[in-house]
Amino acid sequence: MQASGSKETPDLSDTIVVGHDGSRGGEAAFALALRLAERLRATLLVVRAWTIDTAPHGTLVSDGYVASFDEASAKVARILEGDVAALVAAHPEVTFRFTAKFGQPAAVLISASPGALMLVVGSRGHGGFSSLLLGSVSEQCTRHAHCPVLVVRPSDPKAGTES
Repeated sequence: MQASGSKETPDLSDTIVVGHDGSRGGEAAFALALRLAERLRATLLVVRAWTIDTAPHGTLVSDGYVASFDEASAKVARILEGDVAALVAAHPEVTFRFTAKFGQPAAVLISASPGALMLVVGSRGHGGFSSLLLGSVSEQCTRHAHCPVLVVRPSDPKAGTES
């Protein structure tokens, strides 16, 4: 496992990139990307975008110290690792990398897509009113990503199956 908040561009030729924001759509995308990475023996790069409004408490300011964007991104990446730790532990054969970057989700995911095998995103995340104004993340990714994009719908809690 590798956490990163840096600006280096890794070789993604054997990598599936997946967006994870903690939403039902993000969880469904992660679960499917994990199964694909396992079957294809691909690395899974898990990406989380953050903004000043969405940064977890204590990420930007701690003990009177204001973190740099790189420091905050590293903290968000560690939180992301914790959010998916149980699934990561259950799949030791998959190589995981984690990154968090400051920016709008679609822009962050699109910037992570050049050279990747695939970008996997959920069909619904934490969009709300801003999604209405800016367009959905999945729509922007399908239009602008530099690799194939798979949009995953969250499972229907009443049906118990993926739709």
